[in-house]
Amino acid sequence: MKIISQLISESLLNSLARNEEFPAFYWLGQAGFAFKIENSTFLIDPYLSDSLAEKYKGSIFHHTRMMKLPVEPDKLLNVNWVICTHRHTDHMDPVTLLKIHKANPFCNFIIPRAWLQRVREYGIPFELIQPIDTDVNILLDNSKKIIAIPAAHEEIEKDAANNHLFLGYILKTNTATIYHSGDCIPYPGLDEKLGDLNIDIAFLPVNGRDYFRKQRGVPGNFTIDEAIEICIKADIPHLVCHHFGMFSFNTIEKEILFEKSEEYAHKLNIIIPEINQQYQIEIHDYSEA
Repeated sequence: MKIISQLISESLLNSLARNEEFPAFYWLGQAGFAFKIENSTFLIDPYLSDSLAEKYKGSIFHHTRMMKLPVEPDKLLNVNWVICTHRHTDHMDPVTLLKIHKANPFCNFIIPRAWLQRVREYGIPFELIQPIDTDVNILLDNSKKIIAIPAAHEEIEKDAANNHLFLGYILKTNTATIYHSGDCIPYPGLDEKLGDLNIDIAFLPVNGRDYFRKQRGVPGNFTIDEAIEICIKADIPHLVCHHFGMFSFNTIEKEILFEKSEEYAHKLNIIIPEINQQYQIEIHDYSEA
């Protein structure tokens, strides 16, 4: 397997509309990605508005975007699934979700069971919401399924009904097994669990964490070193970094990521994504070679 990056010479919308020979993904900024796999389109954690800038205007953490919006959410068509890892607005934004729903009235939303009522209050119809919790499998179609595992957004937390507040997802398809951790830090047993699942590509946050941010209500994530370590321990060959470059108080310098990519190139393919790039997952069968 190899991952090929190429600049989108047309709009993201046109690119998603094409049927590609190999699976493809596109970074939407923060933890958000669009995937085109086997003629299906799904989004994970899309944040495609300025909701947080409006909410925190004038505060110490003003949430002003550092990157431009890659696409307007109401222009995204033929979206089959939207998948959210937890309720924080940069992962489960009501403005983004509602606009996608209105443009795609048959799109299904996979939401942590802990936040089912919250998404219903956004205005998403109940029949389009599929709640999920850890160790639950949801068949997206006859060639793709999603499995939820716990995420520790500095801690593993549950609600009064024992539902996890933060989830990561394993997406299994005919061509690749993908792990999107949501917001997460290492926790006991995570590397063993991922190793058993034979992950091909891990999408991990790399903005790190510290006391200053946590005391002001901003829990943290993997550092880049922790993300690299867990991929190596779990024998995951490809790491796609995310959760950087969006908000000035909660990011990491890209130069550091590039340095780490070069340092560990002999052990791990580290991808530092850009918006307006297509990343194609080329899979070849060498068994008969």
